[in-house]
Amino acid sequence: MRICSLLPSATEIAFALGLDDSVVAVTHECDYPPQARSKRVVVKSSIDPASQSSAEIDKSIGERLKGNRGVYTIDLPRLREADPDLILTQELCDVCAVDYDEVLSAARSLARRPKIISLTPTLLAGVLRDIELVGEATGKQREAGAVVGRLSARIDRVREQAAGAGYRPRVACMEWLDPIYIAGHWIPEMVELAGGRDELGKKGLPSEKTSWDRVVQSAPEVIVLMPCGFEVERTMKELELLPRLPGWADLPAVRERRVFAVNGSAYFNRPGPRLVDGLEILARLFHPKIFPAELDAETARRVDPSA
Repeated sequence: MRICSLLPSATEIAFALGLDDSVVAVTHECDYPPQARSKRVVVKSSIDPASQSSAEIDKSIGERLKGNRGVYTIDLPRLREADPDLILTQELCDVCAVDYDEVLSAARSLARRPKIISLTPTLLAGVLRDIELVGEATGKQREAGAVVGRLSARIDRVREQAAGAGYRPRVACMEWLDPIYIAGHWIPEMVELAGGRDELGKKGLPSEKTSWDRVVQSAPEVIVLMPCGFEVERTMKELELLPRLPGWADLPAVRERRVFAVNGSAYFNRPGPRLVDGLEILARLFHPKIFPAELDAETARRVDPSA
């Protein structure tokens, strides 16, 4: 089988099922596991996030979508060279991966029509179902069952331990800093499982742009910065935006030094197996006495409120 993965989470699922040798093409963002970087890249981005600020990235994406131009494009010659018989893609977010209609159009141009599987989870259960779906499509049902079993057990452990916490802090998960977006889909669910209260995000629904006043009114006791596609170091470069916000210094999370930058790209933005790592990270941030394991600086970092 020859698999083309057009989103990083699908690449992670394929590798988790032992399909390393079957993956013949990936996107420019498929960086985990490290072996994925050696695969043929068939998707390009029109935006270079390394050279733009959050506001500039948001503006560029907005202009492209408004003009019916996708953020990503498929390299058709390289896709034809890959000659896939299975394409893994998504219809969940035009900002996160190549447009589904473009995938269909590209597939029709190939010498043979590949099977296309669209993964569109909005909650953790959907992510687990997608792992099983990929397993069924690739003859890896047993491996998929084992992966789902291990992930489910870890989710249950966090849920059970967090249930014993004496309180549930109010949490704000910020998926973009300029403008401000509050994380949605599986993130509010993860916050709840980890023993927190997300009063801004909407479980199962997309992330949404919001006003800073709304964040202030929610009086978060923990703030988690998880900009989409950003690792910790990239998020740290955006921190100068925060102290300028009115009322920032008075937020409970800021006063108690419970503002954290996390690796959003690895553990929160991609609906793949590592979301369970993200769940465990949140549990440690919310309830360090119940979940005492240390987190390295590349995973999560406490933010200096005055930065």
